[in-house]
Parts: sequence; structure tokens; C-alpha cells
Amino acid sequence: MVDKNRSKSRITPEEALAYHMEPRPGKFDIVASTPMTTQRDLSLAYSPGVAVPVQAIADQPETAYDYTTKGNMVAVISNGTAILGLGNLGALASKPVMEGKAVLFKRFADVNAIDIELDSEDAEEIINAVRLMGPTFGGINLEDIKAPECFIIEQRLKELMDIPVFHDDQHGTAVICAAGLINALELSGKKIEDVKIVLNGAGAAGIACLELLKSMGAQHDNCIMCDTKGVIYQGRTEGMNQWKSAHAVTTEARSLEDAMKGADVFLGVSVKGAVTQDMVQSMADNPVIFAMANPDPEITPEDAHAVRADAIVATGRSDYPNQVNNVLGFPYLFRGALDIHARAINDEMKIACARALAELAREDVPDEVAAAYGRKLQFGRDYIIPAPFDPRLIHVVPPAVARAGMDTGVARRPIIDMEGYIQSLKARMDPTAAILQGMHARARKTQARMIFAEGDDPRVLRAAVAWQRGGMGQALVVGRENDVKEKLEAAGLADAVREIAVVNAANTRHLEAYHDFLYARLQRKGMDREDTNRLANRDRHVFAALMLAHGHGDGLVTGATRKSAHVLDQMGQVFDLRPQDGAVGITAVLHKGRIVLIGDTLVHEWPEAEDLADIATRGAVVARGLGLDPRVAFLSFSNFGYPVSERATKMAQAPMVLDARKVDFEYEGEMTVDVALNPESAARYPFSRLTGPANILVMPARHSASISVKLLQEMGGATVIGPILTGVPQPIQICSTTSTVNDILNMAAISAGGLGTVK
Repeated sequence: MVDKNRSKSRITPEEALAYHMEPRPGKFDIVASTPMTTQRDLSLAYSPGVAVPVQAIADQPETAYDYTTKGNMVAVISNGTAILGLGNLGALASKPVMEGKAVLFKRFADVNAIDIELDSEDAEEIINAVRLMGPTFGGINLEDIKAPECFIIEQRLKELMDIPVFHDDQHGTAVICAAGLINALELSGKKIEDVKIVLNGAGAAGIACLELLKSMGAQHDNCIMCDTKGVIYQGRTEGMNQWKSAHAVTTEARSLEDAMKGADVFLGVSVKGAVTQDMVQSMADNPVIFAMANPDPEITPEDAHAVRADAIVATGRSDYPNQVNNVLGFPYLFRGALDIHARAINDEMKIACARALAELAREDVPDEVAAAYGRKLQFGRDYIIPAPFDPRLIHVVPPAVARAGMDTGVARRPIIDMEGYIQSLKARMDPTAAILQGMHARARKTQARMIFAEGDDPRVLRAAVAWQRGGMGQALVVGRENDVKEKLEAAGLADAVREIAVVNAANTRHLEAYHDFLYARLQRKGMDREDTNRLANRDRHVFAALMLAHGHGDGLVTGATRKSAHVLDQMGQVFDLRPQDGAVGITAVLHKGRIVLIGDTLVHEWPEAEDLADIATRGAVVARGLGLDPRVAFLSFSNFGYPVSERATKMAQAPMVLDARKVDFEYEGEMTVDVALNPESAARYPFSRLTGPANILVMPARHSASISVKLLQEMGGATVIGPILTGVPQPIQICSTTSTVNDILNMAAISAGGLGTVK
């Protein structure tokens, strides 16, 4: 059943606009994949070097897939006549949606995509424009084009072009619907050839769903299609067209209510509330209900289950089980099609995609996927479709699509080594999104009362509002009410004042307890009661820490307005955060599909061998918390004793400390960074105990760790998470003064997940 306690996130217009403006307008950049630094590079990239592949392609057109981006480039094309549920708002207004689709292609399947908005409602003009762009792309994704023009445009382009043309509004929904139905019927003990299917919504998606199911075995006479005027039956003339007529059946039913009697399956791509509980009650045993209208389904799962506990229900929403989400389909369909240089995406490839998705949902779900969604995921009535963030999708679905394309003769270049292809798919995805998704999902499950210590900073306030509205838990902001209200109003979030809780020394009823606690802790450290009272009243970092120490919050994030060393000192007034107490700072650096953890970036100024071993151990805990198998490298400018240097001695001694501790993770050193990360360099040292590239890099000192992180961030464009304060008694995280709203939110999620807390 549906988890009724799950919070539904709310996105405000101001937040949505800010997201599309920061850090710069739009949602993606174009980055060169080859060197572009020297005169020689430019000569190879353009004139005269570029003439060589030009001639090669002229002689053999198929080599365009070898020498250009064509083989991994999709055009996302719309004219804006059917944007989401907003209607015909024009080509320009569709651009944010098409940019978003391009980003999804890249995020989920590493497919490059460019959005193209065509300012025309004339089908022939659009057909001609797209046809003429054919040499540029390996595939065409049509989007948000109204019916019936979408049917005409897609069909003509399929006839005219020798690359895949795919209207996702039609076929994307159809593929995911088919995948879910395969499993729903399996659980219901029914066969597609025998079931009665009722479809409500005779638009592009609905017609595509029914056509695909019929190609999978559903019988024409068992499929009843309905539109706003009722059942589409043989002999009906009102509101008909050639696409609807193809699905007309001989039946006495004239309304959706009539059609639903005895139906095994309902498919809805129509409007909110189209299905009543009486209709559901009239369906056959073990009914399957796919209420896919967005944002609100034809009937909610709660209402359907209230009258039919035996129903299997899917919707288009992420806050209910069984989400019919197109992102499970189109990225992987195109990935498989592009990789065989396909001429088309045919029904066999779509069915292969649906079956691969259905089979994946039946497999055991990895713990990290279940953790990311905050609930147990196991094949059954509430899990018939894979989760969109399942990392296995990339290497399960495209091979199935590719095989179907090869078997049906649409592949220009069949894949010979399928196992090698699967391994290449596993390697091409950046782990950043999956790791962040897991962090946020674990935080959402925890529902922590998060203390945001710096309520005078607009970034912190926006992060606090996002925490509250994102269903992560309660946001507790330390600040003055009037100041917080003023800054929220300036940020366009005036209504958020009523949602977050603003806390300070003037309005808390716990101030006396805080005073007593702090005085007891610091009275033998040169501070009298007046000093400690003043500290608790005036320093927001100390006040926030006191809230946490007394259980008046579940986690704390700070550091956006003051240097981390100062914040750490102030936190240390309340908690034991010294190096000797076990505190360590580990920073996660994500870049080009790789992740490394660097330590210590926060606490140990000049660690000795024992400290370095502690840093490695805490780094291993963080790695496992992020779903990584820890491999530690103790870094130096020397490799295993050469060149000899007294400064490198401690890096060689640290592994010996871990030997004595008998830890349960891989470690090695001392070594240079190339030996730690590059398999070819590492091969020169076959005695190394590391079985693969290191993912935890322990630095000789805090300054070298900090320099490394900032260099990777500024010069390499790496994503940096942290430093993650670990080995501490309470869930405290300290972000940097350059943190963005998302950075602060990420650190709050880490705090809530307890990644750094000593259990």
C-alpha cells in the first residue's frame, strides 16, 4: 500500500526560476572532448587537419560515426504545441522542457543531446526542417507536438530518414506501460492474449500504448479505447480520425463506465478523476489500474485500494509506488540504438526494452537502491517497475535493445563483443548523481530536525526552505525573526516564514539549561559564568551546538559565513572535536565519472603515522556509507621508499599501523598520486596490495589535502562534497564559505544521514 506519511515536496516559482538561472542561464554547457590548447591542437581540430576526416567521410559516409559526434548525438525537437499539460505555448516557451530532456539523456545514458525549437505549426515545414538536419544527428527525439500532427510528422520522418525517429510522448509512455503490465499480469496470473483492456485518452500516448500492447499479443476485440465522447466503436462518426478508427471495436458499451465492467486492465492517459470507485469495483478480479494522468491520476491508489484491495495500481507520480516514468525508457532505447548505428527504433526494440525493464524489476534490488528510496523494494504489487535511479538500468536495457535491433536488421554496425559492450556501459556513468540521490533519500527517510546555524545568510535560508519543502524534515533556523523574514521576502520566499522555525536565545525556553551545560563544560578552561552565558547568547555556532547537545535538533549544518577553523573551534566549546578525540575531515571529490575521498581536509594540521591510520579508517567508514569498497592510498612524492626522504617516512609507517590494527579494507603506501589512481602506473609495482585504483587518498598534511581539493575544483571543475566531519559524537557538518544553496543542502543531508557520527 501507499506510504501515506511520505511528504510531498513543493517547488515554488521562485525556486524553479532560480534553478534555471544559476550558476548561469539554462541547464547545460557544451565542452570540448579533445585538447584545444596548442597551435597543433587547433591545426588538427580545424584547418588543415580537419580536411582528412572530411575526405574520409565523403569517400565512406558510414565513417561519420567514427570521426564525429553523430553516433552519440540526438536532436530533441519540438514546436511547443503541446507543452506538458500547459498546451500550445509556442516554440520558445518549450525550450526549458527540451533543455531538460537533453540533460536527462546525458544524466541517465551518457547520450549527448541538443534541443531544437522549430517556430512552425505546419507539419510539412517541420518534416522538411528535421529531414534536412539528418546528417548532424544519430537520432531524432520528437517532443511536445500536438496530435494529430505528431503522428503525421513522425511517420513521414521515419519514411524519409535513415536514423531513429522517436516521438517520446507516444512511445516512451507505451514502453514503460508495457513493462509494468508484463509484471502486473504475471502477478495476477493472467495472459495478455486473454485480458480485457480499457484505455481512456485517445491522444498520442494512449494510441501508442494500445498499439504496442497489441503487437505484444493483446487482442484487438479485447481492447476498448475511450475519449472525451465515450467509447470508440465501429460505426461512430463524431470526433473520429484515422488513428482512432484503427482501434474501433464492435461493442455495446458507449461510456467509460460501461467499458470498465469486467475489465482486467485500465490504462489512463486522460484527466484527474476520470475513474470512480464504482468503476473500479466493477472490474474483474485482480484488476490492473495504470492511472497515468499527470500531475493527478484518474484515480488515486488510496481510492482504488479502498474498494479493491486486490488491485495493482500504477501512476505517473514519484510519491506513489509503481511510477510510470518515461526516463526509464527513452535514454536507454537511444543508447542501444546509437551503439549499433541503427536506422530506426522498431517495435521489436521497444518490446525488448519493456521486457528488459520487467525482468529487472523481478531481480533482487541492491541495498543502495533501496536506501536511496527510503523503503524496501521487492518484486510484488507495489514494485512492478524498476526505480529510475537503479544503476543497473544502463547496462541491462541498452544491450537488450541493441540485440533486438541486430536481430531485426536495422543495425549498421552490430556489436560483436556483447560482454565487452556491457562492461563499457557500466564504466561510462558518472556516480555523482547516484551518490547524491542516495544521500538525500536517506535523509528524507530520517526526517531530521535540521539546525541551520546561520539564519542571517540568504543561501542558508534558501537551503532551509528547500529542506522543509523537499520533505527532508523540519528546518530550525538560528536567527532573528525580523531579519529572517526580511531576507526571505527579498528572496521571493515570503510565505516560507510560516513553515520554518526560527530559534534564538531570546525565544527559547531552554536558555538556562544551555547556560548551565556550557558553564560546567568550560569553567575549568578559564571561563566564568558570565563568559559562558555571553557565549551561549551571542554566538550562533555555540547556540546551535547547544541545541543539538540537548536533543532540540537532530543534526546541524554551519560554516557558510565563517572560516571552517573558527567554526570548528566554536563547535569544540560544546563537543569534543579535537584530533585526539577522533574527529577527521574527509572531502569527496567527483570528477569525470570517478570519485575519490581526500583526508584530512579539516582537523589534523600535521598528522603523524597513528593519526594517518585514523584518517584512513574514518575515510573507509565514509566510503562504505557512500556505497564504495574502500581502497586507501597514503600519498607522497615517493614510491615505496624512493626517493628517500625523512618527510615521507610517516606515510610508509601508517600502513604498518593498520597492519597491527588488522583493519578490513585495502590500503597501501607510500605512493605518488599517479600510482594510486592510474592502473598503468600501478602495474610497475606488482607487489602492491591494492586490487584497483585507490578511492581514499590520505594526504601528508591538512594544507596538502586542502590544496589538492581546491585545485581539482577550480582547475578541473570537480564536484566537491565536504569536508565531511566524521568521527564526531553528534551529526555536525561544516560547509565552506563559498558554498551554494545546493552545497549547504548536501551537507545537511550528510548530517541527517549520520555519515560522520560515531555510533
